[in-house]
Amino acid sequence: MVNLTRIYTKTGDDGTTSLGDMSRTSKNDPRLEAYATVDEANSSIGVVLATDELTEEVRALLVRIQNDLFDVGADLCTPVVDSPAFEPLRVLESQITYLEEQIDHYNSHLESLRSFVLPSGTPAAAHLHVARTVVRRAERRTWAAIHAFGGGVNPLTAKYLNRCSDLLFVLARFANKEIGDQLWVPGANR
Repeated sequence: MVNLTRIYTKTGDDGTTSLGDMSRTSKNDPRLEAYATVDEANSSIGVVLATDELTEEVRALLVRIQNDLFDVGADLCTPVVDSPAFEPLRVLESQITYLEEQIDHYNSHLESLRSFVLPSGTPAAAHLHVARTVVRRAERRTWAAIHAFGGGVNPLTAKYLNRCSDLLFVLARFANKEIGDQLWVPGANR
């Protein structure tokens, strides 16, 4: 369990920060960019949870995702090495499979799409679309870290984020189920 007794340490005042293995790195490190964006995505989901438009089932799912996003961040901040001194927290394929099951479950309640969806609708749906786009950015940042550090970053983190953004898209549509999706009409304003 984490025990935070001091909030400020002043150790980052030189432009560096500690990774999960206590090594120091630049605050411009692609891994830091990745897990900081995961934190931003998690906060975006917190905004969704602040609305009163969600079913208890969806609310519980989003809280589970928030917890998993902390796992993703912990994974990204701990370099993959052979024989680590302590077993690090890593994203597992089972977490990704769970997201896929939830995508299939919620998508089965929706009409098939005939066009791209405009990110709008109820406040919960609009916030879910924002969270989706932040998760997509986190995924891109994660791929940058994977490319920069090769085997030093767990690729399942990027896969998890990809499925997470897909699920948030489906949940946004689910939140708009009563009012319907606003669909993109190509060239409508020419």
